[in-house]
Amino acid sequence: HVVNLDGAFGDEQRAKKNETAIAQILEITPEFEGKVQVGGGLRSMKAIESLLAMGVNRVILGTLAVEQPQIVRDVLRRWGAERIAVSVDLRAGRIQTHGWMKSTERQPEEWMEGLVQAGLRWVIVTDVERDGVLSGANLDLALRFSRDSNLRVVLAGGVSMINEIHQARNNGLTGVIIGRALYSGELNLSEVLKEFSDAG
Repeated sequence: HVVNLDGAFGDEQRAKKNETAIAQILEITPEFEGKVQVGGGLRSMKAIESLLAMGVNRVILGTLAVEQPQIVRDVLRRWGAERIAVSVDLRAGRIQTHGWMKSTERQPEEWMEGLVQAGLRWVIVTDVERDGVLSGANLDLALRFSRDSNLRVVLAGGVSMINEIHQARNNGLTGVIIGRALYSGELNLSEVLKEFSDAG
């Protein structure tokens, strides 16, 4: 899971430079049978096409999916549901855009319903207030979107304990995204992988 933060904040020049790092990540993924999904600043068909052409397995749409949801239908039709995810970034129940710097009055469930009807299958749900602070994940928030059996929901933001990963799995979520907990040593990647080696 890779986020181009410069892209998310609208710095196109720096975002372009980060593509070199993404290419380097893609070079090593065959060594561990890894798959790469990338988000951050993907606000045009050209940007999406560029990453997928590089070999990225899945792209993550945020602001584009909120401001121009009709484009998501075209993207899904062109590249298929397995290669496209939408990030649902929420703060106090409100959808966040532009690197979490802006919010919208659009209702999350209503917005998501339209995307599902367009063929969306992958969703990443983030409680923005918990991201990067090791305060524990907001499982209930993710479960709000997992009621649709067609959706594969991934929990993000604040995941810091093995137990939280078990809870996500036991409640039918497709996966979790772990960031700060790995950098800080709160979670050990080898131990997590061993614990869930049967998860596929």
